[in-house]
Amino acid sequence: MPLFNTRAIEDFPIGNILLRDHHAALTGEGLAAGSRGHFRTHPHAWLTAEDVALLTSEVTTLVDDRSTPLAWFGDVPNVSKSVVAKTSFLIVHPWDLLRANEQYVGTLSEKKIEGDIHPNAVIEGTIHLGPGSRILPGVFIEGNVVIGANCKIGPNCYIRGSTSIGDKCHVGNAVEIKNSILLSGTNVGHLSYVGDSVLGEKVNFGAGTVTSNLRHDGKNHRTEVDGSLVDTGRRKFGCIVGDGVHTGINTSIYPGRKLWAGTSTRPGEVVQRDITGNA
Repeated sequence: MPLFNTRAIEDFPIGNILLRDHHAALTGEGLAAGSRGHFRTHPHAWLTAEDVALLTSEVTTLVDDRSTPLAWFGDVPNVSKSVVAKTSFLIVHPWDLLRANEQYVGTLSEKKIEGDIHPNAVIEGTIHLGPGSRILPGVFIEGNVVIGANCKIGPNCYIRGSTSIGDKCHVGNAVEIKNSILLSGTNVGHLSYVGDSVLGEKVNFGAGTVTSNLRHDGKNHRTEVDGSLVDTGRRKFGCIVGDGVHTGINTSIYPGRKLWAGTSTRPGEVVQRDITGNA
């Protein structure tokens, strides 16, 4: 699976914070009180403070709807003393990252601005902007967005929540990014649309690259995993793009398609099937 074959799930950023560091933050907030024993987590779990707060000395284990332990007090989980999570879940597939990112970025309430925002940019929502990053004239940000360090955003682009953009990224002229994750070093420079998608590190989308994210019949997207079609549970779902992928100009990508690390497309190519690099 793209992205997960180049990094461990716990090393994937959600809102530009590694999943493992989200777990550490929960512990740091005192949710794992010493009187209740050591707080432990499944390394691939997305956890919310709301769910972890359900754990007590009597209810020691948080599980998902399949009874998979997500977090617990003590050395081992005790499913006989468990509670089912309301908003936490296990990250299994790359599109689960979008769900976690939506929960985290969508609930940000305090701005954190360390870069520069041009007076002719419009920000409607909560933004985290890293040091050395610049938001240029004509940029419209709608909803909560996290942008890393040393990024160039704009001019004249549209970024919609809940989007996370890593360090040293470029989102350029006439580009729209919606509810997506862009890892560090990635460029979407010109005339492109990226919706409900995850792009790995050092990806370059050629001018006019467009992702589709909606089926004509409005049903959930399915995507191939190990030779079988899997329901993603998402009505809006674009693409999963591995590290170092380059697309040619005017590439069109069908919904739910996956491009493995290091692959590329030709100018004007229509991506109807996953590109694994094995052909």
